[in-house]
Amino acid sequence: MKCPFCGHVETQVVETRVSEDADFVRRRRQCGSCDKRFTTYERPDVNFPVIVKKDGSRADFDTAKVRASMMLALRKRPVSIAQIDTALFRIEQALLLRGVREIESNQVGELVMHELKRLDKVAYVRFASVYRSFEDVDEFRQLLKDI
Repeated sequence: MKCPFCGHVETQVVETRVSEDADFVRRRRQCGSCDKRFTTYERPDVNFPVIVKKDGSRADFDTAKVRASMMLALRKRPVSIAQIDTALFRIEQALLLRGVREIESNQVGELVMHELKRLDKVAYVRFASVYRSFEDVDEFRQLLKDI
């Protein structure tokens, strides 16, 4: 593993831990050159379905994009990073369990909304108001009534 500080290619594993749910392995490493420590995470490499966007174009599923959307909706809300990571994991699992090669972007959006609704109602409303692009106030009121 290449050191992120000095670029030296020889590092030593100092500590290894398996996550609570055994989904990844966390390793503390130490550089053989600069002696700085850093953490790496190992996860299985899986193939997520390709996302079919509204305009018909296709893009690879990107967890970072989903995380960024969720973080924006959850801004200044009392939700921990661990809770967000767990929600992201559930979204990823739902995508993998569908067993399809392609999935429409609106289905991914619905998964995100479901997880946000579980985490924080305000974040859910924030995300839904942008995601569903309401045409009038009545549609927005209906969303609030459903909560």
